[in-house]
Amino acid sequence: MPARIAAAALSSVALLASLSACGGEAAGQEADALSETSLVFGGALTVCTDAPYPPFVYEQKGKLVGFDVDLGQAVADELGVDLDVIDVAFDDITSGTSLNTDECDVAISAMTITGERARVLDFSSPYFDAKQALITPRGSGLDQIAELAGQRVGVQKDTTGETYLSDYAPESTEVVAYDDAAGLQQALNSGELDAAMLDNTVSGQFVADNPKLKLSREFDTGEQYGMAVRKDGNIPLLRTINSTLAELRESGRYDEIYSTYFG
Repeated sequence: MPARIAAAALSSVALLASLSACGGEAAGQEADALSETSLVFGGALTVCTDAPYPPFVYEQKGKLVGFDVDLGQAVADELGVDLDVIDVAFDDITSGTSLNTDECDVAISAMTITGERARVLDFSSPYFDAKQALITPRGSGLDQIAELAGQRVGVQKDTTGETYLSDYAPESTEVVAYDDAAGLQQALNSGELDAAMLDNTVSGQFVADNPKLKLSREFDTGEQYGMAVRKDGNIPLLRTINSTLAELRESGRYDEIYSTYFG
């Protein structure tokens, strides 16, 4: 073989080896990205939630606790890290802002899985079923959606309760949106509203806190809550969340946590 041909052959072999190595390195990096859980702060799972929203999340002795917090703790335990729960605005969660700007690793906030939200968030498998509930003052005679014509009805901003009223309430219904559940409850208790629409999972607390109110009716909307991570950004964490939820149900631990908060 002439020297120049041999040299060319050797160069080709070297180039192929180099490309193969680069391809292997890229494949290895991609595999790592799909297998290693990335956390905003090392050693801790940071959870975004909108508080207070009892019994899912509320403050007790200066610390956020509740059903969602306990589930978040189970995920943190599976990862072998601490749990850090921070309070953020619900619309910052549903819009993807809190997750996609690395404010937290996962959102656990009694959040219904919807197609619109799934465009900006990656949801876990469902972990809770919910309905919508109409809360009214006792003796008001407001028990049906059609009877809300001309009434002031409160909702929490960017929730499925707001969407449900927009879809089904009479056009003359005045829908008033509040930033959080606490503001909605306060307005309802003070008589600023004629009714409120919210998830049935928290409506019981509203009624328990104010005997003048009643749960007039529930609407089966087929809603399910899910945890969420940043869009296309944390597949390993999503896998850990789903496997943890499955294990909690199989072991009976989920039922124990549920009983603690819902009886």
